[in-house]
Amino acid sequence: MSLATETHGFLSPTGVEIAFLLVGLVTFGAALVTVTTKQLVHAALWLVVALGGLAVEYLLLTAEFIAWVQVLIYVGSVVVLLLFGLMLTRAPIGRSPDADSGNRWAALTVAVAAAAALVWVVVDAFRATWIDLDGPAAGSTEATGASLFQNWVLPFEALSVLLLAALVGAIVLSRKAKADASPADTGKAAQEGAR
Repeated sequence: MSLATETHGFLSPTGVEIAFLLVGLVTFGAALVTVTTKQLVHAALWLVVALGGLAVEYLLLTAEFIAWVQVLIYVGSVVVLLLFGLMLTRAPIGRSPDADSGNRWAALTVAVAAAAALVWVVVDAFRATWIDLDGPAAGSTEATGASLFQNWVLPFEALSVLLLAALVGAIVLSRKAKADASPADTGKAAQEGAR
């Protein structure tokens, strides 16, 4: 058997498999820090690391189109939207005691149950699915575009409406905060003018 036809087993991983594992560990760590930090801005920035790690994982799986969509939509748009929302609503920049509701065990239970349900559904749905290696690559632009615009048009449009609603909500909250602050500022100015 020649070196070119040797198969890699579990104990002899390739460089791509090692990189996939290391990036996965970094992504998992960033996700943990995102949900455990008490600083909202740090949580948003760690979310950038977690979403960027997912984009690298897609690149390692040779799904370049999905990786760039991940960068453009999630890292570029959703996180920027979160940061704008934090800035417009005047969220506290430092450590916030309001960031911890004291329901960590309930949240952990719900997270583990949701993860178990998601793994079960995915494994059950794709147990007998085989990938056609002779056809177009699974992550290619052609295959992804055909799947997106044939099977996933409604969720794609619903996501865009959801992002628009989040942006409008941030603007409404910022205007309400300014309206609440205006009478107090006017009263202070009147008191200082009377002196």
